Amino acid sequence: QVQLVESGGGLVQPGGSLRLSCAASVSRFSGYAMGWYRQAPGKERELVARIFSTGSTNYADSVKGRFTISRDNAKNTMYLQMNSLKPEDTAVYYCNAWSWTSDYWGRGTQVTVSS
Repeated sequence: QVQLVESGGGLVQPGGSLRLSCAASVSRFSGYAMGWYRQAPGKERELVARIFSTGSTNYADSVKGRFTISRDNAKNTMYLQMNSLKPEDTAVYYCNAWSWTSDYWGRGTQVTVSS
């Protein structure tokens, strides 16, 4: 059974940092495109950042220069380093693993940016 488990969320002040992790119990982790998505109350889920099996990345314009996505294929884990956090970054953050034949989601971790 495939599981994606997010961790690292919490409450942080504006300007602060958090590091999210996504641990994947999936075979051939390195072959998946991995992504972080978020959903704020009353809004649709949106892509935050994605990292492909090649290591290439892309980011939403709203987080460019502040967030960094990475992966450790030896640990079956993906990360999202979030710096200079803003109140508008408040959302539930979800981990996604995608391939041509599979699409998996974690249950999410709450990130709240507030003073």
